[in-house]
Amino acid sequence: MLGSYNFNGKSFAVYGLGLTGKSVVNFLKKNKVNKISTWDDKLLKKNLRLKKNFKAKLNTANFIILSPGVNIQKSKFKKHLLKNKKKIITDLDLFFLKNDVKKSIIITGTNGKSTTCSLIHHILKKNKIKNRLAGNIGKPILDLKFEKDCVYVIEASSFQLEYSNFIKPYCAAVLNISQDHLDWHGTKKNYIMSKIKIFNNQTKGDIAYLNDINLKKIYKKKNFQGKLKFINKNAFKLEKSQNRYLQLDTNKNNITFAYFITKIFRVNKKNFLKSLVTFNGLPHRHEMFFKLGKSTFINDSKATSFESTKYALKSNNNIVWIAGGQPKKNDKVKVNKFRKKIIKAFIIGKHKNFFIKQLGNKIKYEIVKNLKEAVIRIFQSYKKEKKITFLFSPASASYDQFKNFEERGEKFKYLVRYYAKKFN
Repeated sequence: MLGSYNFNGKSFAVYGLGLTGKSVVNFLKKNKVNKISTWDDKLLKKNLRLKKNFKAKLNTANFIILSPGVNIQKSKFKKHLLKNKKKIITDLDLFFLKNDVKKSIIITGTNGKSTTCSLIHHILKKNKIKNRLAGNIGKPILDLKFEKDCVYVIEASSFQLEYSNFIKPYCAAVLNISQDHLDWHGTKKNYIMSKIKIFNNQTKGDIAYLNDINLKKIYKKKNFQGKLKFINKNAFKLEKSQNRYLQLDTNKNNITFAYFITKIFRVNKKNFLKSLVTFNGLPHRHEMFFKLGKSTFINDSKATSFESTKYALKSNNNIVWIAGGQPKKNDKVKVNKFRKKIIKAFIIGKHKNFFIKQLGNKIKYEIVKNLKEAVIRIFQSYKKEKKITFLFSPASASYDQFKNFEERGEKFKYLVRYYAKKFN
């Protein structure tokens, strides 16, 4: 069935018309699917006739395609989606159903997915191994032209994996698991089970990568068929001179996975290390974007939980920390280990009370209205002779004041550059 599925005569209900949803619709049209019903909560919520029609189509369609951000539990179509849950698939499924994908690498985990995928893509490219980057990073996978001799490096979120049933990665990796997206999955167990689905369809010729003993136990219990490679967390060490960005604690795990995965594609250690030198970090992930005097400004807007922020705190000293936003469900802000590193924190956003309660009197902090006010306060007290790390690592989602973490990070960079000129 994989790689040869005939879509003719099938009907599809596509829920969500963002980048992924639009790519699904275009793909289906190219494959001569005539029966396509669509819905998007943001665009069509006031159209009662279309809503009623889409609700009916959920019952009659052969397949329902959910975009990654659609949460069934919060959907207006919850009852109908749950009733037809077995028909739900994803854009990743369509890719594997349509194409005979020989070599694919699918990466998931709580933190580090985008960096690890980008790193693998970069290393393979530098070693002249044809590959494409897709999924939750870069282009939607269905927008790519399929090529048999190409390695597909795919980032998969827990949202995608929850409803993916036909993906079959040659290499599959779960980088790490920590408590996240509980507002979507309900419990940590559900979250873990969505991640572990990445191994469901692997066969003996495929490879599974893990470095967590608890996940290893689950893997063994599930009797997955792939060849398990368990990675020791200290199995690969990077020389300090090779790449400053990759020296960060947050990237050690990413590098280790990238090394063992690219090794399968015959990239030796010498060429791997050589490739690392030219790798640039991704925007909004510990992005050291501005220097002023002896001080450094870091944009870590992608840190949407304290689990992500703690790596930035661990990797720096003399920190003036900007945090705040919409906290993740059940998140804890544990700063005891970093008290000596943090000079002061500025708390922004609409959920200040959460941070006040979590921080207590452990560190010095100041409550400010928003990101702009925090940056202004920083430059009002800035002293050129001191070596300070100004770290914007919110430990929260962005949705209380911004559209996404990218918009939030770009705003921070703009404000820093603007007020650096105004105050100096």
